[in-house]
Amino acid sequence: MKTTKFLSAAAVALAATVALAGCSSGGGSSSGGGSSDSAASSCKPSGGKVTLDFTTWVPNMDKVVAVWNKEHPDIQVKVSIVANGNSGTYQNFFNQLKAKQAPDIGQVEYDSLPAFRVQGGLENIAACKGVSDVKKDFSAGLWNQVTFGEDNSVYAIPQDSGPMALYYRKDLFEKAGLDAPKTWAEYAEDAVKIKAMGGNITNFAKGDVNQFAGLVSQAGGQWFKNSGQDWNVNLTDTASKKVADYWQDLIDKKLVNTLPSFTDQWNNAYDSGQDWTWVSAVWGANTISSGAPSTSGKWAVAPMPQWKSGDSASAAWGGSSNVVFSGSKHPAEAAQFLTWLNTSTEALSQLNEVANLYPASSTGAELPALTKGLEFYGNQKIYEQFADAAKDIQPFTWGPTMTQTYADVSDGFGSAASGNGTLLDALKSGQTKTIAALEAQSIPVKK
Repeated sequence: MKTTKFLSAAAVALAATVALAGCSSGGGSSSGGGSSDSAASSCKPSGGKVTLDFTTWVPNMDKVVAVWNKEHPDIQVKVSIVANGNSGTYQNFFNQLKAKQAPDIGQVEYDSLPAFRVQGGLENIAACKGVSDVKKDFSAGLWNQVTFGEDNSVYAIPQDSGPMALYYRKDLFEKAGLDAPKTWAEYAEDAVKIKAMGGNITNFAKGDVNQFAGLVSQAGGQWFKNSGQDWNVNLTDTASKKVADYWQDLIDKKLVNTLPSFTDQWNNAYDSGQDWTWVSAVWGANTISSGAPSTSGKWAVAPMPQWKSGDSASAAWGGSSNVVFSGSKHPAEAAQFLTWLNTSTEALSQLNEVANLYPASSTGAELPALTKGLEFYGNQKIYEQFADAAKDIQPFTWGPTMTQTYADVSDGFGSAASGNGTLLDALKSGQTKTIAALEAQSIPVKK
């Protein structure tokens, strides 16, 4: 879903201004983020008829919930459809948690989950009936997002996903005698050839640090780790340096455009054939078709280029989960509803039909709407490509202050794109500032 990207682009630091110490009703973790095994061991049904409050920004979610309500008279769900997380909903969630008035269920993006978790805002629903059974429906990478890589912990059920692939102008590549690049080495070689023909292989998204994080993830990097109470921050690991140096070389050689993303200029660069590729998520299909309408039928989708020939590693850019907030009196019933909502063919078909949602669950790959060829992409069945990519999303853990991390790194990326400093400098500075932000919130950092 296109909006997913914009929601993820500025995710989390609301937690910095909201203190929720003591708000948890036992299901949430401590401020350090340790697992709640005691909470995970008890998830008993409430008994009798219950009503669950559900806050989300997915359009037409009420129509999907109506199907559930008709079939489950004893577990009724009341939906509130609101503005996206960064348009005030996350702040409302934090305020509601502090006042112990949070809804039972909320929508939270993957990169925002740590902010809620370190504040004790999430129930651990690992022991709730049906939750462990649906693990098989999701890639290891997505499941890692909602478990933080811990045993006996599940803090959300994945809802929609943003598997990444390579959008490319098939007509221009064929005219130039080029195939879709299979490796990043080939991609760099093609960049030189395309520049000689007056184009750019792509636009470096200096403001889309979460896209860059996806590239790091694909390369095997890991910016954050959490062990017990402590967080480890490493924005300059080997994979991050490799990705930063790779793109820095393309920038230095002026082989990529550096326009602000999702602007009229950006759209025109793709619509006019100035930019030839975009490494992006599944929601990007709508972004390109709406932003570059004159290129209909000329695009195709291929796997992400690989660092090693023959590999199939992918990554995610964007995506949301559904959580049970601390304080809910009905975690068992909430978990039952969420497993239905995000894994059943019945619900996933509805979500795709009425909300254009690309499901995180592997079951969604079989939906009729996602098995058809698209005219804009030369009748290619592009969603099959993304379904394959979703199977190989690499695990990546987000930190508790992603908004600030994004903003700090983005500032440095902007400078590097203008010839002042490097992408690696931006990552080093971002790491220093991220550690300072965590320490300012009394979140333990391992050094």
